[in-house]
Amino acid sequence: MDQVDDLFIAGQVSSQDIIRTAYVDCRAGNAVDTLVSDLGVADLSLVILFLSPNTDLETFLVEAKQQFAPAKVVGCTTAGEIGPDGYTEDKVIAIGLPSSHFAATTMLIEDLHDLQPQAMIADMIRNRNKLATQNPNWSSEFAMLLVDGLSTREDALTSELSVGLGPVPLFGGSAGDGASFGTTRIIQDGRLYENAAVLVQFRSDCPIKVFKTDHLTPTDRRMVVTGANPDKRLVHEINAEPAAREYARILGKDPEQLSTFTFAAHPVVVRIGEQTHVRAIQRVAENGDLVFFSAIDEGVVLNLAESENMISHLQRELSALEDPVAPDMILGCDCVLRRVEAAQRQFTTGISELLSRHKVVGFSTYGEQVNSMHVNQTLTGVAIYPPPED
Repeated sequence: MDQVDDLFIAGQVSSQDIIRTAYVDCRAGNAVDTLVSDLGVADLSLVILFLSPNTDLETFLVEAKQQFAPAKVVGCTTAGEIGPDGYTEDKVIAIGLPSSHFAATTMLIEDLHDLQPQAMIADMIRNRNKLATQNPNWSSEFAMLLVDGLSTREDALTSELSVGLGPVPLFGGSAGDGASFGTTRIIQDGRLYENAAVLVQFRSDCPIKVFKTDHLTPTDRRMVVTGANPDKRLVHEINAEPAAREYARILGKDPEQLSTFTFAAHPVVVRIGEQTHVRAIQRVAENGDLVFFSAIDEGVVLNLAESENMISHLQRELSALEDPVAPDMILGCDCVLRRVEAAQRQFTTGISELLSRHKVVGFSTYGEQVNSMHVNQTLTGVAIYPPPED
């Protein structure tokens, strides 16, 4: 999955600030002008935007399409942003990738409930071949997926896309709507989409590492899903009992007091092969069902997980990405439940300092994608390193 170690053998230059980042208050009247000035757009091949849902999206994107041209523009709304100072809110984060180091193609998937797998796979292969033909001396490849976070279709989409990816690593995030869970938006070239996704395929001379990390360890407290609707991400029954009530009983809590803070502090995980993946709970439905951020099927065994200290865990994981050298930037998709847990445990300042120190820029998501998986309560992303010396 990593495309970095062999390339470092050739020698590495120090960080050159290859990737440009800028941010602005989402309500600023001159927001686009500020971003254009700070990024310097003349030589950019792609601009990635992470926008607070409080942004005047229509007005902003009309101006952005005009002023960022000829660069392609993709992005999404967020459940919070990650900027130069770590966690932030009510901002627009812009990331500019210069054409001297990055080539990219974008593929819009307009209707997530009517996927066309063969057509998507054919387009992905065609785009990958195009990038390789046009940039034969660049060997790093990766893909980024931004997807409607309320579509409930991320699981199906990542599974289908994995066929066309081949050996190319993918990371991504599900668009957010703050804490409202009302409407999430995907952005491509000045237009807003719902029930949609955009896939960006990259080729670069910069070494990269796509990664996934979480601070959760499974315990031996297990529960079995005995009633579920995977398409709607609903769990009706756990251990043949009403889902929310049984989850609360296992935790030793009042089922009437379950909240987002409870779910962030007491996540559940599933084992797939040799790995465990978080299956985060979004909320309790009015009828007592549990609504998840990922598809859950009947018969699945869920384990309660315990949290390692978020700060020490993140420090260890981000430091590992600096071996043998530090990235120029880390583009990160960080689950909103991690932000919730950090606030609950009073870790927000410490987490933000780490994200800032290690040059992590991105957004808080309603879910994350890595290769063929849709996951929750993780930090996924790509570390991008300065290119080797000639």
